[in-house]
Amino acid sequence: AVTTIGPSAFKGCIRLKSFVIPDGVISISGRAFNDCKNLTSVKIGCSVKSIGNNAFSGCEKLKGITIPYSVTTIGSSAFERCSELKNVIISDSVLNIGDHAFSECEKLESVKLSKNITKIDNEMFYHCKKLKNVKFIVLAKIVS
Repeated sequence: AVTTIGPSAFKGCIRLKSFVIPDGVISISGRAFNDCKNLTSVKIGCSVKSIGNNAFSGCEKLKGITIPYSVTTIGSSAFERCSELKNVIISDSVLNIGDHAFSECEKLESVKLSKNITKIDNEMFYHCKKLKNVKFIVLAKIVS
């Protein structure tokens, strides 16, 4: 079974429109989907722990992304230059997000960040001209 999507595995696949990263995959390596200019949707499986540097950078038509609870690390520039990206949801499992992770996402409007992130890194949202809402997800504790 596939456990890693290797470096530059799908880089520049300009006809790729959607991708489902199946359960069992643990890591998405650097530049794995870099410059897949027509990629509009990605579903990340619930076993992925890390998203590498520049993994989805330059995926200009990617509209939204939900980072599942299994992910702990998002690399530098992971979603940089995803110019159509509007919404991002990052689960509480994410502890580290590299610099420039969402820079130049010009249409990004809404971000929900993990309450466990300890640092908003260098230029994480640089040149996100339409960013209106940034929320930290805080889950209520249910007491019985």
